[in-house]
Amino acid sequence: MLLSVPDLLNPDQVAKARQILDGAEWVDGRVTAGPQSAQAKDNQQIPEGHPAGREGGALILDVLGRNPLFLAAALPLRVFPPLFNRYSGGQSFGTHVDNAIRQVPGTPHRVRTDISATLFLSGPEEYDGGELMVEDTYGAHGVKLRPGSLVLYPATSLHHVTPVTRGTRLCSFFWIQSMVRDDGQRSLLFDLDVGIQRLTRELPGHATLVPFTGVYHNLLRQWAEM
Repeated sequence: MLLSVPDLLNPDQVAKARQILDGAEWVDGRVTAGPQSAQAKDNQQIPEGHPAGREGGALILDVLGRNPLFLAAALPLRVFPPLFNRYSGGQSFGTHVDNAIRQVPGTPHRVRTDISATLFLSGPEEYDGGELMVEDTYGAHGVKLRPGSLVLYPATSLHHVTPVTRGTRLCSFFWIQSMVRDDGQRSLLFDLDVGIQRLTRELPGHATLVPFTGVYHNLLRQWAEM
C-alpha cells in the first residue's frame, strides 16, 4: 500500500525541524547503506546519534504517535529512529530495496522493516527533480510532497530518488515494524478501519457498527505479531 499522510507536521513544526538541521554536521549518506545500496547512493546525511538528528527525530516521533491516519495505516509496533538526508547538485539514489532488518544504534534492539517512510521537509518549488519513485505491479509511482507530508510504502518495494538538478531536497526517512507484517493484510485492515470511521461519522449508533468493529478486531487479533 502506497499512502500519503498529508501535513503530518504543521508549518511551525517544519520550520523548527529545519532550524534544528541547519547547523548539523552532514556526512556521506553511504554510511548507513548496505553493500548493494552503497553503490547507488549519492546524498548527504546527518550521522546516526547526532544531537540534531535525535532532537529532530523526537519531534517527528511525538507527532507520529498522535496521527490517526498513520496509526491506522501502519499499525506500528516499533519505529526506527528517524534519520535525515539531503540531495543537491545532481545527487540521486539509484534503484534499491531497503535492508530487511535494522539495528537501532547503541541498543540491542532490531527493527524489521515492514514499511518505509519518507517525510518531506522542503517544498517541491525549492528543487527540481528529486522524485521518490516507488515500483509496484502497476509500474513506478512518483512522489514529491509538500513540506510536512509523509509517504508510506512497503519496504519490499524497489524504489529510487531521481537526480536533484536545482536546489536542495531535505527529508527525514525511517522504517516501521508493523504489528501486521503482511502488506495485503494491513491494507484490508486499513480499508475496514476507514469504512468504520466513515460509518461512525455518517450514521452514529448504527447497529452494524458493533459487528463491523468486531470483524476488524478479530482479524487484527488473528494477524498481529507482538
